[in-house]
Amino acid sequence: MAFSSDNIAVFLAVLDHGSFSAAARALGRVPSAVSMAIGLLEAELGLTLFERSSREVRPTESARALEAEARQMAGQLRRLQAHALSLHQGLERRLTLTIAPELLSAPWSEPLALLAEEFPSLEVEVLSVPQDQALRMLHDGVAQLAMIYERARVDDRESFQELGSEVLVPVISPRHKLAQTRLKSLESLIDSRQIAIVSRELQEADQRVLISRNVWRTDSHLAALSLVRAGLGWAYLPRRQIQPLLDNGELLHISFANMSNELRLWVDVVWTNDRPLGLGAKRLIALMQDISGLEARLPQK
Repeated sequence: MAFSSDNIAVFLAVLDHGSFSAAARALGRVPSAVSMAIGLLEAELGLTLFERSSREVRPTESARALEAEARQMAGQLRRLQAHALSLHQGLERRLTLTIAPELLSAPWSEPLALLAEEFPSLEVEVLSVPQDQALRMLHDGVAQLAMIYERARVDDRESFQELGSEVLVPVISPRHKLAQTRLKSLESLIDSRQIAIVSRELQEADQRVLISRNVWRTDSHLAALSLVRAGLGWAYLPRRQIQPLLDNGELLHISFANMSNELRLWVDVVWTNDRPLGLGAKRLIALMQDISGLEARLPQK
């Protein structure tokens, strides 16, 4: 049979990345191996799947005609592998949870404390990284779970459980020049420096929280807070995290006359569909859901 799980993966990687070299990097192979695999597949099928040029390859009509079924077959193979692994599934040796820095003040430690009581031998690793990096680590198999803000688009490679929401508010230091001005609209912030918690790849950042033309970036919520307190810029920060600083006047709300100054984002715990979750990860998701449900029922201060 011409198609196999291996050459389907190569075929789809070339389609997705547009060149043999880029596909090879994604697959962890050398470009010559990818080129050879496609050449052998074309020879067995008696079809030309890609038109070659010096810098890129372009899929032919034949390749596009096969694409949908190839993706369906790849998905079925991932589900089959996940099912087979789940039949032998037990408690994982280590559970790695990545958390977006803005969510470090969210109630995630209490579910971990309950998990530790149930599975005292389970090793747990908690990593705080920007949201896009947390997702990359998830898909690379470095982490089993990622606690992040909701995204505009659903990725069919992932499953998620909504845990609640977090409120972000725009804040500045009293020493900042904006502290002396009542802003009339959100647009007034465009030309003022913003401190943002994002990775180095700014284009991957959540555009809902990027307002200014001038952005200073950091991957640490503590660094962001220090920069804001020093009067170097304004930032959207979690209200839960900064409320004590607002109460004592170390930080100030930026208020708008034409709209609310709050941005509510839903919080999800995310995992991939192609790697079955261990007992620890499954139990942590359930505990997180229980805690978030309890918190929603408690009177809000």
